[in-house]
Amino acid sequence: MAIKSDGWIRRMSEQQGMISPYEPGQVRTSGDKKLISYGTSSYGYDVRCSDEFKVFTNIHSATVDPKAFDENSFVDVKSDVCVIPPNSFALARTIEYFKIPRSVLTICWVNQPMLGVELSSM
Repeated sequence: MAIKSDGWIRRMSEQQGMISPYEPGQVRTSGDKKLISYGTSSYGYDVRCSDEFKVFTNIHSATVDPKAFDENSFVDVKSDVCVIPPNSFALARTIEYFKIPRSVLTICWVNQPMLGVELSSM
């Protein structure tokens, strides 16, 4: 299985609607304002976090099961900023939606220096 190039990501997004909304280039500014970059990058796609987060806490000493979340284990946050307390973690929703072909494996990781999330296809 080969790593998919930015050209493949562009083609699949423009012709098949794989990413929506889709940005074919790398956006780094809006007017004079600098942004955390988003859009197609070399061999990947930088996504944007929406304003919806789930912040997990451990005040009830619950086991976190991703297939059966305990409602008492997380707090819903709707804000442009999400502060993650010590010994916690958060899930964020992206602005973009993805329709990844079944034959494609994707890798998603947090790019901490940019405080963004990057999605790469293999």
